Formats: sequence, C-alpha cells, structure tokens
Amino acid sequence: MRKLTLSADDETVKQAKRIAARHRTSVSAMFARFVRRMARGKEEADDIPADSIASRATGFVALPKGKTPRDVVTESLMEKHGVKP
Repeated sequence: MRKLTLSADDETVKQAKRIAARHRTSVSAMFARFVRRMARGKEEADDIPADSIASRATGFVALPKGKTPRDVVTESLMEKHGVKP
C-alpha cells in the first residue's frame, strides 16, 4: 500500500479524526472508502451541479443496491405526493 500525505486546516483534521474514531476506523481507511465511492458514483455525480448541496453530500450515504440517485429521489417524491407506481 502506498502512502499519501494530505493537507487540511486544523479543525478539518480534528473532525476527520473524531469521525474516524466514532466509526472505529482510521482516517486513511475512511478516505479510501470516500474515494472508492466517489469513483463508483462519478457518472451519476456528473449530472449534479458542483456547487449544489447534493454534490457536497455525495458519498455520505450508500444507495440501496440496484438503485440510482434518480430512482431514490423519484420514489421519495412519489411517496410524498401520494403517487402510486
């Protein structure tokens, strides 16, 4: 495994360490998972404007197997408005 050095402000580093500890993992493992998820969802993420909340939140929650972000949003809106499939 190769080593990678990242730079971030002190508060971001503290937050990363707290999040990793809460999930019983390392910052390195957390970063690796983040990158893999971003790479997997790149095609879908390309449709989302870079400055949107959705873009900034990408990768925080895993999608159900076999579902795209569009599927999840569509189902949620249908449920919200009482539309049956």
